[in-house]
Amino acid sequence: MAQAAWAVDPFTVRDIRVEGLQRVEPGTIFASLPFRVGETYSDDKGSTAIRALFGLGLFKDVRLEVNGDVLVVIVEERPTVADVDFVGSKEFDKDVLKKALREIGLADGQPFDKALADRAEQELKRQYINRSMYGAEIVTTVTPIERNRVNVSFNVTEGDIAKIKDIRIVGNKAFSESTLRGLFDLDTGGWMSWYTKSDRYSRAKLNADIETLRSYYLARGYLEFKLDSTQVAISPDKQDVTITLNVTEGERFIVSGVKLEGNYLDREDEFKSLVAIKPGEAYNADTVAETTKAFTDFYGTFGFAFARVEALPEIDRANNRVSFVLQGDPSRRAYVRRINLAGNNRTRDEVVRREFRQFESSWYDGDKIRLSRDRIDRLGFFTDVAVDTQEVPGTTDQVDLTVNLVEKPTGNLQLGAGYSSAESVSLSVGVRQENVFGTGNYLGLEVNTSSSNRQLVLSTIDPYFTEDGISRAVDVYHRTSRPLDGQGGDYGLKTTGASIRFGVPFTEADTVYFGTGYERLKIEKGINALPVTYQNYINQFGETSSSVPLTVGWTRDNRDSALVPTKGLYQRVYGDWGIAGDARFLRASYQIQQYIPLNRQYTVALNGEIGWGRGLNNRPFPVFKNFYSGGLGSVRGYQQGSLGPRDTSDLAVGGPKKITLNAEVIAPFPGVGNDRTLRLYGFVDAGNVFGENDPYKLGDLRASVGVGLSWISPVGPLRIAIANPLRKKPGDRIERLQFQIGTSF
Repeated sequence: MAQAAWAVDPFTVRDIRVEGLQRVEPGTIFASLPFRVGETYSDDKGSTAIRALFGLGLFKDVRLEVNGDVLVVIVEERPTVADVDFVGSKEFDKDVLKKALREIGLADGQPFDKALADRAEQELKRQYINRSMYGAEIVTTVTPIERNRVNVSFNVTEGDIAKIKDIRIVGNKAFSESTLRGLFDLDTGGWMSWYTKSDRYSRAKLNADIETLRSYYLARGYLEFKLDSTQVAISPDKQDVTITLNVTEGERFIVSGVKLEGNYLDREDEFKSLVAIKPGEAYNADTVAETTKAFTDFYGTFGFAFARVEALPEIDRANNRVSFVLQGDPSRRAYVRRINLAGNNRTRDEVVRREFRQFESSWYDGDKIRLSRDRIDRLGFFTDVAVDTQEVPGTTDQVDLTVNLVEKPTGNLQLGAGYSSAESVSLSVGVRQENVFGTGNYLGLEVNTSSSNRQLVLSTIDPYFTEDGISRAVDVYHRTSRPLDGQGGDYGLKTTGASIRFGVPFTEADTVYFGTGYERLKIEKGINALPVTYQNYINQFGETSSSVPLTVGWTRDNRDSALVPTKGLYQRVYGDWGIAGDARFLRASYQIQQYIPLNRQYTVALNGEIGWGRGLNNRPFPVFKNFYSGGLGSVRGYQQGSLGPRDTSDLAVGGPKKITLNAEVIAPFPGVGNDRTLRLYGFVDAGNVFGENDPYKLGDLRASVGVGLSWISPVGPLRIAIANPLRKKPGDRIERLQFQIGTSF
């Protein structure tokens, strides 16, 4: 007769049997038991065994029985989840919800119990609350099926989205409530709320807005500003949210003085030049933080990796004055022992290490470390680059640097279509890999079927063709260009060629490019008469001509973003010289862009470009190398490429001289807060193209003024402009509304 394993005399276990297993391996049971065959069994060991088996989370019942000197372990397995389904969920994709439940342990193939279902319901409700859907109801249905499995179904009644009804700020005196609410990304909604979702309450967004409010006060002298309380109230029907912020502004303080104390390496004057705190002006927390960071960074340039800088305020509340004592302690100088890389699973170590300007076994240099981090970030292979500094145990003067990298996909297959007022429908396909096999090299193939500009381009770039950082780019291309203004537009220019270009970095910010190539151009006649300019060129040089251009260029770019810049300067010089072949010419252009942030939301953008070309060896400048002007990208309000000289067939043929001037004031679109992907801009444009023998004349510049919209849409950048031409002359082709989508701008 078998008996329960309770209150039995200790005995030596001759055998252990397990009963009731369906999916769990017997080894899992044996590994959890605190005894083995041949060892002594006791009641205490039996209790420990039962607790251990329940702790596995795999069983809903465990029993021990003794049959002579044989111990029998009887288990009843928990059912496993066969399938998880959601009914009635529209706000979320099912895969998103499954991922959220998987993180709490509810997934296909995992053990199931009622407590897990309760946690799953709470997690689903949390997901809906994050979307401001406070009325969401979840009902769980568990259906047993064969082989001790269950299907789990969550029936969701989502309800309506709760909207922010009111945002109140209580206690403000210095600034109006409307001014303070204007700082927030959260609002009570507007006609663009469907896009921004700014009227949906989010705790994370509210915390960010509170920090914005705090920074606003601290930057305007309110040293003792504090947020007393935050109240979020939801209406009984769970449809409206009211947010109330209670603040105490305190008094406005003026900076009375700044002094330095501590060890400043006998370079007090250099440190004083870094002080951004201005006596006589209102206290500004931003300038205090800027100063302490500048001091710490300056210490770092001399190898002091552990420098500490504190800005200690001395407050005179009677007179609302505050002075600061900048306490500096360089601590000890440090060497960089080792630089470690983490997270570059695909990118080779050498691709990252060659961007480093801080070397191992050298003095710690904060400037070089920051420069290294920026250079790695500019590679474009990583979504995040962070450099951590760790002290080396057992030493006082050594640190290790760990570069934490988060890789992003660098391969890209693009299939798309675009439409512009200038080029109608265009189809494009592109295959490119910016980090081929983790080498840092670029390889790309681009095809465009635009009606006016068709191209097939194969490109490869080796950014470290030499160990010194000289880059090499090779392009092979075939392009077909047709006129854009619709006048006599049945001819084409076919260009086939190849080029090689090298980039030599002279400084960290400046790169000089030079190269050469070969081009073969054919002018194709249409049914109608060929434009006079091209016919004259054919009469002199034939329908087909070749050229061997030498190219040289220089760039400097310190913009904060290439797509939506808000500050920085960009400059570019480019020139090509046809030294051999049928076409002999010299062409050069210079472009400068300046972005000036007026505040967090508004930016002034200035652009200037000048181009010049000349024929050589008593030959005219090749018409197929002409500059064009008019339309988006130059002078808006005029038809694309329609400005400048015209031939006897009234066709705009461009010219070897060009001036373009643009000024824009960029602002967020009303109702979208600080979203930089959707913006309005007002602009003033001026420019024109001139013939080879014509001088640059400011009086001949065409101009326009207008407003526009730019949107980084899911299908590509969209740009729309409504322009009113100024200084227009008879014969100018006006196009007041212009737009472009699917191409860069």
